[in-house]
Amino acid sequence: MQPLLKIHKLDPRAPLPSYQTEQAAGMDLHAFLPDGEFILAPGRIAMIPTGLSMAVPAGHEAQVRPRSGIASKHGVTLPNSPGTIDADYRGEVIVPLINHGREPFTITNGLRIAQMVIAPVTRVRIEEATSLDGTARGKGGFGSTGA
Repeated sequence: MQPLLKIHKLDPRAPLPSYQTEQAAGMDLHAFLPDGEFILAPGRIAMIPTGLSMAVPAGHEAQVRPRSGIASKHGVTLPNSPGTIDADYRGEVIVPLINHGREPFTITNGLRIAQMVIAPVTRVRIEEATSLDGTARGKGGFGSTGA
């Protein structure tokens, strides 16, 4: 059975998330700036409202990810990618954006600013251990398996 994502518009003018193609994994989230636009200066972070709250299905999370178009063309992305919206959060969905580009980026009302993927979550039992099994990699960290 397909999970149900319930969306509540905090303002009737807020656009709902939407899949752009039949096979798309993510649905686009839109900026909700009913009073105009916002200029995101290079090197700055801004919290962009969507005008929506939602009920993510139990056992799932909403992963908020950059849109490849504005990331590759303008350097605008998420500073915490992917961001997670937990199933028990009911506040407004707000998207943090950062401008890594060289030019100011104009965010207008309704602009597709991020994509959201609903994914299952696995919760684990936590057990304290005094040691862990060995592996071929061991404690090798960043770059330890090659370039």
